[in-house]
Amino acid sequence: MQNNQIKVSPDLQQFIDKFEPSKFKLLQGGIEIRGINDIHRNIAQAKEIIARLKLRLIVSHNAEMLSYRGFEVNNF
Repeated sequence: MQNNQIKVSPDLQQFIDKFEPSKFKLLQGGIEIRGINDIHRNIAQAKEIIARLKLRLIVSHNAEMLSYRGFEVNNF
């Protein structure tokens, strides 16, 4: 039996604690945040938290994610 648990990096956990997303899904290299009403403001806020705390994370967003009002925060 394989252990398929996804490990959350300390930087990612610190981001989750500060950003406090209401809906997110763990991914292999980060998290996917969904159901955001003001996507541009939340992406800017996520980038500001990452910069302020000097976390080794990156925000990823594309047109497909816009359809479900989401973005990803991945380990750098």
